[in-house]
Amino acid sequence: MISIIIPVLNEAQIIEQLIQHLVDSSSTITVSEIIIVDGGSTDKTRTIVEHFIDKNTSNKKPNVIFIVSEKGRAKQMNTGTKYATGTIYYFLHADSFPPKHFDKFIIEAVKKGHKAGCFRMQFDSNHWWLRLASWLTQFSWRACRGGDQSQFITKTLFEDIGGYDERYVIYEDNILINELYARNEYLVINKKIHTSARLYKKHGIWKLQYHFWTIYIKRWFGATADELLAYYKKHIC
Repeated sequence: MISIIIPVLNEAQIIEQLIQHLVDSSSTITVSEIIIVDGGSTDKTRTIVEHFIDKNTSNKKPNVIFIVSEKGRAKQMNTGTKYATGTIYYFLHADSFPPKHFDKFIIEAVKKGHKAGCFRMQFDSNHWWLRLASWLTQFSWRACRGGDQSQFITKTLFEDIGGYDERYVIYEDNILINELYARNEYLVINKKIHTSARLYKKHGIWKLQYHFWTIYIKRWFGATADELLAYYKKHIC
């Protein structure tokens, strides 16, 4: 069984659409619950999720759970696992929509011995660079990985690693991915997850890409979690 865990913060514009997509695209046989972990939203995120739950109480499965956590994606995702009943965790960003039958693809991968992995990605943009970046995600190169591609991992492996490193307010996905690559435990499923390019649209494609590359290189040369966060706050957030 798969437990879907989604960290959110002020996602009122998209969260209902995502939950409905997950319900429509998966099977109640393989998905045990969808866990929405809120980091302190000040918009209508909680109201929308709770209304969605109430509206679908009699006929909607898998179960949707809303919980509140300390702010920070690593903390939120780790908190979500405490409520998960599945043997596979599937971590998903609120603006990423996995392919139809994503649950089937994940379970097939795990049955073949792949304990962790992701989907290839497609941005919702026709800009040539984002199209190229999307195309490159089909390959297994470490440099082509990121949290927007989602992350499936067996409960056993996740606990063995120790979960997400909560020292990282940003880059937490990459820290876990680095560990998985070091263990040779990673598979890219050749199906597309569609994700929003909203951050690129907000900051400008080249400006944001430059800052992402800079963060990647800083971490490569040993920058601490606090140093990465300070850079992110100064140039992006």
